Amino acid sequence: MLYYIYDGTFDGLLTAIYDSYYKKDFPEQIVPQDNFTDNFLINKVYIRTDEEKSKKVHDAILQKISRGAMANIMYAYLSEHENAGIFILEYLRFGFKVGKIIDSYLADDRVNNINKLVTKVAREKHLLAGIIRFRLLQNNIYYALIEPQYNTICLLGKHFAGRMSDQVFVIHDVKRSYGVFYDKTKWFMSDIEINKDIVLHEKEIFYQELWKRYFDGITIESRLNPKLQSNHMPKRYWKYLIEMN
Repeated sequence: MLYYIYDGTFDGLLTAIYDSYYKKDFPEQIVPQDNFTDNFLINKVYIRTDEEKSKKVHDAILQKISRGAMANIMYAYLSEHENAGIFILEYLRFGFKVGKIIDSYLADDRVNNINKLVTKVAREKHLLAGIIRFRLLQNNIYYALIEPQYNTICLLGKHFAGRMSDQVFVIHDVKRSYGVFYDKTKWFMSDIEINKDIVLHEKEIFYQELWKRYFDGITIESRLNPKLQSNHMPKRYWKYLIEMN
């Protein structure tokens, strides 16, 4: 069994795809190093990330397939699915043969596998855009915590920069220890390490209490339906909802 092992970055994944083409290899899996479990049956090839190779694959996708295909493999990568790497390679091999009509082959497993991952990531992106709760900190920064199932918060920067263009904010992916930062002019991604307590602004404490009272006040006990509620807002996201604490 041939495994390609890369550093977990998108550039690393594209480098692995480049190498598989030019070495004429057909790896059984392409996996991030952090998720790799060794096995004596596996023939391991460690991929060294090369930005030039990555750019060549990126440009080839845009020129020979489509921008839509580029977006699809990015979403599939962000799904962090255990087979995402090999699914992407198979999708691109097919795409380089058929060109921009690749996504019309809905019944083809190579396309279907990617579409399933894209749908999951896009659904979570849409959901998070509606449920993220910002808290005003003492230093006048709006701060939101979230633990998304997929690596989706990098898709939210543009959305919230447009909605909160006059505010400084941070969206913190606690699970992956990084976040989206916005400084009123641009948004960017960075690692996050918090070594001290987060202090809420006194206005935030007041408005949180007001919001909880409102939430309790509109609740009709006889119409409570936790199952329906969790269908619309899965329980894994409740941890950081102010009204649920």
